[in-house]
Amino acid sequence: MYSDPGAGAGTTNTETDLHKTDRLPTSQSLSEPYTVSKPSQKLWISLITSFAAMFSTMSSFVYLPALVPISADLNVSLFLINLTVTSYLVVAGVAPAFMGDMADQNGRRPVYILMFSLMIAANVGMALQTSFPALLVLRMVQSAGSSGLYGAAYGVIADISRIEDRGSYVGILLLMTDVAPSLGPVIGGVLVQQAGWRWIFWFLIILTGSHFLVILFLLPETQRRVVGNGSWKAGGIYKTFLPSLRPRATAHQAEGVTPKRVCHLPNPFTCLPILLDKASLLTILITAVNYAVKMTLQTSLGTLGVETYSLSYLQSGLTYLPSGIGGGIGSFITGKLLDLNYEKTKARLKAEKGEQVDKLSLDFPLESARLRGVYTLSIIGSLGAVGYGLVLMTQTARHFTG
Repeated sequence: MYSDPGAGAGTTNTETDLHKTDRLPTSQSLSEPYTVSKPSQKLWISLITSFAAMFSTMSSFVYLPALVPISADLNVSLFLINLTVTSYLVVAGVAPAFMGDMADQNGRRPVYILMFSLMIAANVGMALQTSFPALLVLRMVQSAGSSGLYGAAYGVIADISRIEDRGSYVGILLLMTDVAPSLGPVIGGVLVQQAGWRWIFWFLIILTGSHFLVILFLLPETQRRVVGNGSWKAGGIYKTFLPSLRPRATAHQAEGVTPKRVCHLPNPFTCLPILLDKASLLTILITAVNYAVKMTLQTSLGTLGVETYSLSYLQSGLTYLPSGIGGGIGSFITGKLLDLNYEKTKARLKAEKGEQVDKLSLDFPLESARLRGVYTLSIIGSLGAVGYGLVLMTQTARHFTG
């Protein structure tokens, strides 16, 4: 399964705050629903934000089949072109800390507008540039805009869903972001072979520009500091142009109850205290290692397909399909299993104690329910990476390519 490099950085505060809200309901939360959005609205909101998060991985992977032709066209070494991949990942590790804090403090919609503006501008620049330095800088700008989309999407999902039903929405998010690494290289390979590598960025401009309009017109503000459970009045940049996904007015809105909003400068260091927690640190390290291995394998795959196995750009792109499809299916199933594990854990505790157990109580073993099956997934992923290395080392696949 795939993960985004900025996922943790972008959601630390949101996840912590909402986790506390879920587990320790106040008198206000007891008298009001967690969210006033209907299930259909929550589904569409999660689909819109999950599709947006897809650009985080799409922007990275659609570029990989073009490394060799870009190197030849710009007359620079493949090593230098690989630096554009490295620079993208470096910024992807830092930018979500800024974007995530801004989204937590100032709302989701303003940050979405900022991120999509950066992406579109960078893609236009890369489609038109003719030098390596410009490509390198614009790739970093592109990463600054796209890398925070995963964290922003998870933040929105946490805004509109409680932890007992959040797994299904997260499953949609993971499905979108896991399908992109397989579709991206295929699309990139087709564009490089049929139209030239610059069309990769024109394709991204069309796709991101279209979805930017969807966000502007349809995506409501969900940040609980800005709109509460969706019942507080939203205006200005927080208000959608079309009301179809906007929750209906409530007594709070009718009474004009609107929180005082104060703009905050982004502080990327607000996510660092989580590293002081040993369990959180271990989880982050495991995720980081998994992502590093995945990106190493995926970056090498496109180049090796062309240079070692003499594949066409399209064929090289097609080699990403198995891992992407497998990751997408695995992520969707994992999301369903998360909800199922909650139910199994609740049933087991009820049988042991002989009484109904509240999932939101402090005695409920959330961590145990979340981590069921994690060892199996880790072993499968490790065996796959080892097998990939052995195939390359022995060049076992040569007879498949002639």
